[in-house]
Amino acid sequence: MKLQWSLISALIIALLTAIFAVINVKAVQVNLLFQVVEIPLILLIVGCTLLGGLIVFSLGMFRQFKLQREVKRLKRQLELLQQEPAAQNAAGGTKEAVAAEASPVENTDPLAK
Repeated sequence: MKLQWSLISALIIALLTAIFAVINVKAVQVNLLFQVVEIPLILLIVGCTLLGGLIVFSLGMFRQFKLQREVKRLKRQLELLQQEPAAQNAAGGTKEAVAAEASPVENTDPLAK
């Protein structure tokens, strides 16, 4: 549902930007530091909008890449932690089992189970 609202919002913003750009078709001067050019304002608006979208997309992909890398690292860490008790069982039991055998008092802590 969230994706649908995001898509609808993006379409509305794109429509408003397109209407704004079409209304402004007059040619304007743009100073590019080394040269002054005269281009229609509609091209400037659309170009800046596309450039902004490209920047946001690039930053989003970079963030997604970092998150995926973090997920892979955490999965590897989880697998190692899950393999550790199996190795302890094969070597003679876990720490809890050894402690339970040594202590005649039952563990009454519900969170320890």
